[in-house]
Parts: sequence; structure tokens; C-alpha cells
Amino acid sequence: MSLYSEYMAEIETRKAELGLHPKPIDSADLLSEIIAQIKDTNNEHREDSLNFFIYNTLPGTTSAAGVKAAFLKEIVLGESVVAEITPEFALELLSHMKGGPSVEVLLDLALSDNEAVAKTAAEVVKTQVYLYEADTERLEASYNAGNVIAKDILESYAKAEFFTKLPDVPEKIDVVTYIAAEGDISTDLLSPGNQAHSRADRELHGQCMITPEAQQEIVELGKKHPNAKVMLIAEKGTMGVGSSRMSGVNNVALWAGEAASPYIPFVNKAPVVAGTNGIAPIFLTTVDVTGGIGLDLKNWVKKTDANGEVVRDANGDPVLEEAYSVATGTVLTIDTKAKKLFNGSEELADISSAFTPQKMEFMKAGGSYAVTFGKQLQTFAAKVLGTDVPEVYARSKEVSVANQGLTAVEKIFNRNAVGVKSETPLHAGSDVRVKVNIVGSQDTTGPMTCQELESMAASTISPLVDGAYQSGCHTASVWDKKAQANIPKLMSFMNNFGVITARDPKGVYHAMTDVIHKVLNDITVDDRAIIIGGDSHTRMSKGVAFGADSGTVAVALATGEAAMPIPESVKVTFKGHMKSHMDFRDVVHATQAQMLKQFGGENVFQGRVIEVQIGTLLADQAFTFTDWTAEMKAKASICISNDETMIKSLEVAKSRIQIMIDKGMENDASMLQGLIDLADKRIAEIESGEEPALAPDDSAKYYAEVVVDLDQIDEPMIADPDVNNDDVSKRYTHDVIRPVSFYDGKTVDLAFVGSCMVHKGDMQIIAQMLRNLEKQNGSVSFNVPLVVAPPTYNIVDELKAEGDWDILTKYAGFEFNDDKPKESARTKYDNIMYLERPGCNLCMGNQEKAEPGDTVIATSTRLFQGRVVADSNEKKGESLLGSTPLVVLSAVLGRFPTMEEYKAAVEGINLTDFAPPAEDMSVKAKFEPSVAVKTVG
Repeated sequence: MSLYSEYMAEIETRKAELGLHPKPIDSADLLSEIIAQIKDTNNEHREDSLNFFIYNTLPGTTSAAGVKAAFLKEIVLGESVVAEITPEFALELLSHMKGGPSVEVLLDLALSDNEAVAKTAAEVVKTQVYLYEADTERLEASYNAGNVIAKDILESYAKAEFFTKLPDVPEKIDVVTYIAAEGDISTDLLSPGNQAHSRADRELHGQCMITPEAQQEIVELGKKHPNAKVMLIAEKGTMGVGSSRMSGVNNVALWAGEAASPYIPFVNKAPVVAGTNGIAPIFLTTVDVTGGIGLDLKNWVKKTDANGEVVRDANGDPVLEEAYSVATGTVLTIDTKAKKLFNGSEELADISSAFTPQKMEFMKAGGSYAVTFGKQLQTFAAKVLGTDVPEVYARSKEVSVANQGLTAVEKIFNRNAVGVKSETPLHAGSDVRVKVNIVGSQDTTGPMTCQELESMAASTISPLVDGAYQSGCHTASVWDKKAQANIPKLMSFMNNFGVITARDPKGVYHAMTDVIHKVLNDITVDDRAIIIGGDSHTRMSKGVAFGADSGTVAVALATGEAAMPIPESVKVTFKGHMKSHMDFRDVVHATQAQMLKQFGGENVFQGRVIEVQIGTLLADQAFTFTDWTAEMKAKASICISNDETMIKSLEVAKSRIQIMIDKGMENDASMLQGLIDLADKRIAEIESGEEPALAPDDSAKYYAEVVVDLDQIDEPMIADPDVNNDDVSKRYTHDVIRPVSFYDGKTVDLAFVGSCMVHKGDMQIIAQMLRNLEKQNGSVSFNVPLVVAPPTYNIVDELKAEGDWDILTKYAGFEFNDDKPKESARTKYDNIMYLERPGCNLCMGNQEKAEPGDTVIATSTRLFQGRVVADSNEKKGESLLGSTPLVVLSAVLGRFPTMEEYKAAVEGINLTDFAPPAEDMSVKAKFEPSVAVKTVG
């Protein structure tokens, strides 16, 4: 059977079983067969083959794109004649292929001696922005050799005509509202984690957004209002919490956006999304990638009494009242010039934050990638020509305040800033390009990152990146057919791209399914680093890390840069003493509760960096705090450590990187050894006093300061999604922290210790608790299932060497076996302890899940509806979050313990050795020459 016949059979199956269109073509062999049928004018499949070639072939650096570009070159040169594809149309098709082989072909034509073709091809080249070193070096060499066309192209690039000649953003954009949900909308609603395997198949994955009924309602709204865009809304909530989820934005764009190109299937752009409480920061970055619009509607406001005091409900939460309606089907108008939202002539809201000069550029260019690449291309062209760079793009906003010190995040951004004009340090509010030191790609978004890299024609990692890692943790639990189909291809692509991969495509080293955040935390070897990772919990305890969509990860890998505003910070310090029976996870939850109490229910962490003075807590343990900050909708978090602790953390990182080298994970560029060298350099700087551990200035300006009183923490604290709250908008908002006594013996159905929120100390706590309980009762049995997933193999190896693994296996009814990994997900659990493979396990919900309707107590990070546990017909699934000792004891008892039971179970165990710094860790500012407040751009 020919490849084409197989493709046609797949098309029929796809249509009959899924109701979908043909899958886009990325295979060179298949496209070569299709081209042969096009050339054969009598071939019975010629018409379909033409349609597949023109409209259903993926662009960029896919192998199919290379074959397509070569055939189009033949047509332009007259070497092949296709009546339906004129040379002019062939050039148009090349212009939509976004780089790689298409740019190579266009440069072949433009720089050739064929004058009839060269000038026309050059006009197309001028519209392209995805050029890499091989392309720019070729242009520069031709220019230096006196090629007139090369000079013409470079002059166009220096003027950024690829941007300036694009149509402006319309002044008026009509939208019709669609309330996707009430309350916070997690990206799981837009792109469920359990459908991660299909994310790279955009049309197929689009079927999982919200519900089929919602999809049809969106389609019908679009038909009813053909001149308006459907705007998806989180009513009384924030849109896109939890993760960046490029697939979520892709799905919204698929149903409510517009086609990016008539010749690229299922790639849509420019969706409009909104929330009463705005858009989650990392999700908004993803919206920018597509040139979309994200609005903060502010259509519900806090109710006040006659004295101007905020009215609160029985739980102490502010009562909200509607300022204006956005009920489904309401037609509104976005005025991009006035930056206002209107209903007819009535002004509803100021939406200027959605239409900054930079965001307007993203919309004009069709997405943030094109702006990033365009700026680089313009700079290159001006340099070759020896001219100044004309100010085409909006000036980067550079804010510098006289005699104001720097927060920790401001210091990191100033250190890594690229192309800054200000002679004085920049403060929050500045828009900057920054060097990215560490990049992480995770396995359920990785296939999309590969697609993005192919689409932007990137073939190798930027030399600016110090370290990059492709994980295998999100698919670690079950090595099923979906994983077997997707993950090897992902690892091979990333390995060839220059990334350290969890799995070896050559099969030399053992698969490492370690949780991505733990690995990124280890390979971050500088407390002044910037980290970009394809997961919302990319929040390292060294440097500053930002969770990002798969596309932003791709840009960081390809360019070594990212662009973003310097965020505001909130300072967190501690006072008092931590009680011996309390775990650090309780401190984390108490931080949330005390912050909300201090600020009258306002989440001052949202959209800001939390700078926590952690002092003497090593990076592994401190990560528990930074990891949690994602649940508070913070943009990022920074741990301020003292010099001695930072050196110890870096030494631990070095040892773990060396283990990766010893396992055979090093690449040809010696990336891992390079990280060890950088760690040694940083340690030397700290030890010599040349550059102490990162600390904010004593005169830095914070949005808010939170003081956590450790003396108030006397009971284990639970994060509760409050699934039965009468106000649906209050469910799953991560804002209900309660002491264990509130639950008063509440039964649980399953317990889980695992995910990125735990470290080696947690595994040691389980072992010590089992010994305690064995001593007290003679043996240990479990009244409900206990699932334990160590975050890394290093931890398992160390526990085995130190003896703690023995007690775990003694009471385990199941222990993972890498020689025979599970091939199907568990649907039922026995009342035993399961020792699972290192990785995410239940936390992701894409493979293993609790039984529907279960009440789960977990150390995990996820409270999203349906994530860890789905609802049953009888009751809602609950995912309650707590500390490791509380989770273990609840599994043994089958219910929440009393305080007496809890204290007895943890007696003699050193849960967390944490004492807050005795003094504020800020340092005296080193001011530049005094200047007034300066804003450039």
C-alpha cells in the first residue's frame, strides 16, 4: 500500500470516527508522493493532491515543508509547470511558510542571476522575519560582495518594513460575549490535562474545550453575529488560572479566532478573552503569542455600606455587586484608540492595560514572536549597513527612579537586560528584553513546543542559553500507547535540537522521569538567573522563574531571550517560632491565610513577584514555598537566602548535575559540565565577597509587605477548593485555608504524597512515621489507599542507600518496576501503599486519577475541578491539600486525625528545621548618580 493510500484510509477513519478533517501533513515521503501525483496530469488523485499540497501541509522546518519549498522553487523557475500554481502563486505560498527551507529557497531566488525572478522574490523576502544565522550570514556576505538585491533587502529590514507595511489594528472591534464559566476559569477547562496527548493535533484537541455544547453555542453566536468576535469570559473570576497552556489559547482561537493563513490548517490567531478579575499573568503572555486581546472587565465591584466600608459575607469575603452586565449574547465594542469598552455609546470600562504600545504591536504583527524576531532582524540589518536603527517599534518603557533601591527581581532583570538605553538601573514597570539562562520543556506541552520551533524554522538551541531540559515526568505514571507514540519523537527532536532529554533516543541511559521543576531547580546554578519553563509551577528557589506557554518556551530556546515588563514585588518575612509539630507546608498555607487577613481579602500576590526572605532553608525545601505561589496567581517568586545557604544549595545542584553526567545525559556541547563550571564561578563570587547572594536593597519599593507570624500556626493547615460553596464563583479559587480541626474526623477516600511540592525530607518523614506507627501499634495498615510518588530517582537512590526505602517497601502493596512500567492507568485502588515511579502521577490528572467523587487529601499543587478527581453522579470530587505527615496519617486512619493523634504520629520527627532570619536580609543600596524619575518610551 502506498503512503497516499494509507493517508486516505486515515482520512476516512478520522472522518467516520471523529468527524474531523484530514490531519495536516508533516511527512516528506508522503508529500513527495503527492507531488508526483500533481505532476501526473492524468492521475485520478491529482485534484485532492493539489488541495493537500496547497492547504494541508505544515510549514516551517517539518520535512514536508522542505519538499514543498523545493517544488515551489521548481515552479518559480519554470522547471515544473503546474497550471493551478503559477510562479506568482508559488511565491505567495512560500511567503506563508514561515522560514527554514522556504527562506532558503527565497534567498536562492532573490540572490540569483535570474533578474526576472530575483526582484520579485526579493519583495517576498522583505516580508519574512523568521531568519536565522545561516540566512543572515548569507545576506551579509552577498551585500559585502556588492549584490544590489541584498542591499535592497537589508535596507528594507533596517526600516522594518515587514512590520510597518502591515495593516494597523482596527480602531473598533465588535465582540459578542460568551460566559464560559462563573468564577475562576482554569486552563484545564480550555485544554484538559487528560487530553494532553492530542495537543499537537490542533483540530482533534479543539474538541475537548469546555463541552461540545459550549463549542456549538460559540459557533452559533458567531453565525448570529458575523461581524463580531466571540469573547470568552470568566464571570466573577480570573481567566486562565493555573498554567499558561498554549493549547488552551489555541482552542479558544480555533473556535473564536481567525485563520493565521489560508494555507496553514487549524492555526488560528487573535482570540479575545476576558475576566471580571482580569487574565492570569502567564495566560496573558500566551494570549500575546497569538496577537489576541485579554480584557480586565471590572464588571463586578465590592459592595460598600453607608460608611464606605466593604460589606462581607459569612466567610469574611467581600460581597460583589454587578457594575454592568456581560450576559452571553451581549454585543460590545472595543475602541482600541480610546482604549475603552463600550455598549453602544455607553462607556463601560477603561481597558488601556490591554492596549499598551507593545501589545498593539503584537496584535498588528499577528503575535509576539514576529515582534521578537523582527526587532532582532532590524538590528542585524542596521548593523550590517552601518546605520542607526530607526525607531519603528514602540520604545521600550524604561522607568528609573532617583534614590530608590532595587527589589530582588529588579536586580535580576537589570543584570540580564538586553538593549537597554537607560544609564541608570530600571525599576518595576519597565518593558525589557532579557537573556534567558535556563529553559525547561515538559512532556505534555513538548510536542507543541516542537511544532512551534518547526513553524518558526528554528533548528538548534541558542548559544545564549546556559541549560535546557526536556522532561518526561507528566507521562511517567503510565507508559501507554499514547505516550509510546508521542514521547520518543519528542525526545529525539529535543535531543537533536541540543536540549538535555529525560529519555535517550539512542537508549544508552536509563529513562529519568524526574519532576521537571526539581531538575530545573538543580540546573539553575545562579541566584541571578532567569528561567522560562513550560509549566505554571516553573518557580525555582534560585533566580526568578516564569511559567510559560509552549510557544514562549520555543522562542526562549531559539533566541535565548524573552520580553516582559519588570513586575512589582511583594515582600514576605517571618516572625515568631515554628512549633516542632508543624510542617513547612503549614507555613506555606498560613502565609496565604494571613496575607488575605492582613489585606482585607485582597490577594496582593496576584500578578506580582513574591520575594520571600527564606534565610537558611536549602533550595529543595524552599521550593515548597516558591512552587505554591502559582496557586496564588503570583507571577513568580524569589527566595532570599544567606551566603552560606546559597553556597550549600549550589553544591547540591553541582552534585546532581554530575549524576546526570555520570548517567550519560551530557550532550555534544557539554552543557551539563558548563553548568557545573558556572556554579563554581558563582560560589567563588560569593565566597570572595565579590558578589554576595542576591538580596534586595533596603530602600527598594514594594507593592505590599506581608509578615507571617509563625506563633499563630498551631494546627496543620488545609487548602480547600470549597466545592460545595453556594456561590459557584468561590469554588476552586484556592483561597480557603482551614485548620485540620475544622474537618473534625471527616473521612477521606484516597491520599497522595508526591508531585513537585515534596522533596527528600518528605520521603524521610513517611519512613519515620511508619516506624512511629509500627512502634505504637505493632504494625501499620491503611484504611484508604496511599499513593506515594517520589519526585526524583536521586531521592530513591539516596533512600535506598540510607535505609529508609526498606521501611517503605515493607509496607508497600505495590512498587514501581521500570523494567515493566504500567501500560494502563489505574481506575480502582486497594487500601494499600503504592510506591509509584518518580514523576507527577495524580497531580497532572492526565494518566492516573482518583475514583470519581472521592475526597482526596494530597501534597499536590492542584485544586482544579476534575484534575486529580472528577465528580461522580452522587457527589463532587474534592482535592484537599495538606502536609506530608497529615496525608500519611489520614491514609492510615481513613479520616482526618485529631490533634492528639497527629502529635503522637509525628513525635520525635524533625519535620522542618526552619527559623526565620533574625534580621531583615535587605542590603544597603548602591545608588547611581541621582536623577529624577525618568521614563523613556
